[in-house]
Amino acid sequence: MGQIKVSKCPIEGLYVIEPAVHGDSRGYFMETYNQNDMHEAGLDMVFVQDNQSMSTKGVLRGLHFQKQYPQGKLVRVIKGSVFDVAVDLRSGSETYGSWYGIELTEENKKQFYISEGFAHGFLVLSDTAEFCYKVTDFYHPGDEGGLAWNDPEIGIKWPQLTGEYQGTASGAGYHMEDGPKLNLSEKDEKWLGLKDTFSFN
Repeated sequence: MGQIKVSKCPIEGLYVIEPAVHGDSRGYFMETYNQNDMHEAGLDMVFVQDNQSMSTKGVLRGLHFQKQYPQGKLVRVIKGSVFDVAVDLRSGSETYGSWYGIELTEENKKQFYISEGFAHGFLVLSDTAEFCYKVTDFYHPGDEGGLAWNDPEIGIKWPQLTGEYQGTASGAGYHMEDGPKLNLSEKDEKWLGLKDTFSFN
């Protein structure tokens, strides 16, 4: 017990999780997940699937959410560095439309738990990054929704990224401060903003 520290973020439903790292001249050992520690912190989620991706510098994945089968996500980086973001999409929430971001790196070994009801995305800050996440529901084809990563109403401040909003989610004209162009999927360049995606606000 007590091998994992769980801290609440300013937006309810988001948590930063820090493992106790035991290191010596040989390397290190840490627990990346402990159900007892999570339960003690009031988190009783059950994970059903683990995913892993690799991306290069300037890749931005997001902002993604699930329509009918929302997933809670426990995310971490095992190589490199990313800026990870969650946007509150819960219609009755006092922080609806607000975002929270955190840098996750292989050095700081922090994890970010994003409850159901948030959109999620990340920007790769290092040459390459390997990103791992546990989810509370299986992938359902056709259930993915998205928001424009650069929606001015949300106003995410992506670090190391320069460019000017042109009214769409296109990455044209955006690049990292040290040169690489912003790299988005075709799908992520077509998402709309918060107001055009949801009609209840």
